[in-house]
Amino acid sequence: MKRLGQVLLALVLLVLLALTGFVALSWAPDRSLAELKPRWAPQPSQFVASQGMLVHLRDQGRRDDPAPLVFLHGTSASLHTWEAWAAALKGERRVISLDLPGFGLTGPFPDGDYRIEHYSRFLAALLEQLQVPRVTLAGNSFGGQLAWQFAVDYPQRVERLVLIDAAGYPRNATSVPIGFRLAQIPALAPLMANLLPRAMIAASVRSVYGEPDKVSAALIDRYYELILRAGNREALRQRFAQVPAGAGHARIAELQVPTLILWGGRDGLIPADNAERFKRDIAGSRLVLFDDLGHVPHEEDPARTVAVVRAFLAE
Repeated sequence: MKRLGQVLLALVLLVLLALTGFVALSWAPDRSLAELKPRWAPQPSQFVASQGMLVHLRDQGRRDDPAPLVFLHGTSASLHTWEAWAAALKGERRVISLDLPGFGLTGPFPDGDYRIEHYSRFLAALLEQLQVPRVTLAGNSFGGQLAWQFAVDYPQRVERLVLIDAAGYPRNATSVPIGFRLAQIPALAPLMANLLPRAMIAASVRSVYGEPDKVSAALIDRYYELILRAGNREALRQRFAQVPAGAGHARIAELQVPTLILWGGRDGLIPADNAERFKRDIAGSRLVLFDDLGHVPHEEDPARTVAVVRAFLAE
């Protein structure tokens, strides 16, 4: 009996030691904007006071563009996902990219409202503040949902749409990043408020690439550190709770704007059959499928994808 007690005690100590090590390695409290700005907001980044927030954006290229390109990133991404596209297009167009509220360096909505209609009103107000009356919108994933929602809400303000693995229809994912799954479990919110294993973010980013070997340590650093921006983790949890998948998708068929649909054939988060639905519902739209790419084709292979966009814009 004494021997059994010693074994049990040793097991308890091993478990406690393992838990202590896990907490130590995963301890990741919020980081302030001031801590993150030096690395993630170099020139040409700027912060525009708008609607109670300091919106992190980059506004580059020709100032005489009548319908500037506005890039809208996906869930847990940031304006950095568009850097290669912006570099390729800023010589011929005005290019505006931004961190949407709840993501990147912009931080959370002050009122905690993460419904898609609120994002649409936010974007309308920001563009008015920037004195941009008409735009060409390009959006990936959640940013794609915002792009088509904005085009439905403000059709007179949108010249063209580029939807890249866009959200919109009821979910039929075959692969969901572990970080997204955990963010949708309310009971884990207190734990995840200060714990975030970097390995979990690495696995999540690799899972949305068609070729996971393309994911570098620097790319993982970017996703990991920007998720830690104060307020972003709670904003992500609230957005999943407030935005049911597929809400309002019937309105996609109302779109009457030239639309290019780009999709990664290896996207497990929003599979390619969603691309076919967009093509059917948006009259006159064009679909280009990249068989070897995943959920973020513009980031995974910017040269090949931006070439298609450039041709679409020149039509």
